[in-house]
Amino acid sequence: MWGWLLVGLVLLGGAAPWLTELRRQPVRAARSQAPGAFAALSQGRTHYRWSGDTAGPVVVLIHGLTTPSFVWDELEARLVGAGHRVLSYDLYGRGFSDRPRGAQGRGFFLRQLEDLLADQGVEANFALIGYSMGGAIATAFSAASAERVNRLILLAPAGMGHELGAAQRLIRLPAALAEALMLLIFPRSFRRAAEVERRKPGVPEAVVDGQLAQLERRGYVRSVLASLRGILAEDFEADHRRIAAARLPVLAIWGARDTTIPIAAKAVLTRWNPGARHAVIDAGDHALTYTHAAEITDLIAETG
Repeated sequence: MWGWLLVGLVLLGGAAPWLTELRRQPVRAARSQAPGAFAALSQGRTHYRWSGDTAGPVVVLIHGLTTPSFVWDELEARLVGAGHRVLSYDLYGRGFSDRPRGAQGRGFFLRQLEDLLADQGVEANFALIGYSMGGAIATAFSAASAERVNRLILLAPAGMGHELGAAQRLIRLPAALAEALMLLIFPRSFRRAAEVERRKPGVPEAVVDGQLAQLERRGYVRSVLASLRGILAEDFEADHRRIAAARLPVLAIWGARDTTIPIAAKAVLTRWNPGARHAVIDAGDHALTYTHAAEITDLIAETG
């Protein structure tokens, strides 16, 4: 009897991460809180929001790995104030969008973006702004469809080297083990990092609270791992070289204190696309989209 009890306890302990995941809230239960609207796309429902004058030049915003589209709130308001028409949306697995299972490589995210643009009737002559992992998505889209984009703006973009800590190292493990460890370790680590972020000057409480709320929604942690194993493990040199060859205007904005996408990535992008313009925010780290929105808006206007 004691032997079977021990086996049962071991199995229960091993199943604990998945049991915890099952107890998390499905995203559909939280959608009553969502601003904006939803589009039923080929891979699932996508939450999106339009802001600004319908006659303004269109800007499409693509957020990063862990923080959904609310990461853009302050910058979006400033872009609207500057006369732009802004479309922001939640990548699959984040915010209020669906959580499809499976790989999350460039094709997965490009299909979501293509589907959304088609659904919203956005055909061409728009600017793309990508932040962190969103920078990699924006880069891949621009390389494939440079004729549709009038400008590419990259904020601390992934794809040229990054440091994501222990979570990044999980991608080398077998899939089931990586998922179990991610479900077990990532929420605790993420909460700790979020509380450190909360104490930084200029970080809005709402952003930190919104980040922590993601941990309560089923499929979020799995999606972060799928992106680490997918698009964030891909190489983007050829994409940046195609963008350079197409002569698409590129502005890259970096935080000098960023430890997630280190400033060393600036030299890599310069090598791949010598025509790209760069700006460095000396006091900025990886949170620059919401701590330095005013500076970013000014840089976009100055180089536009």
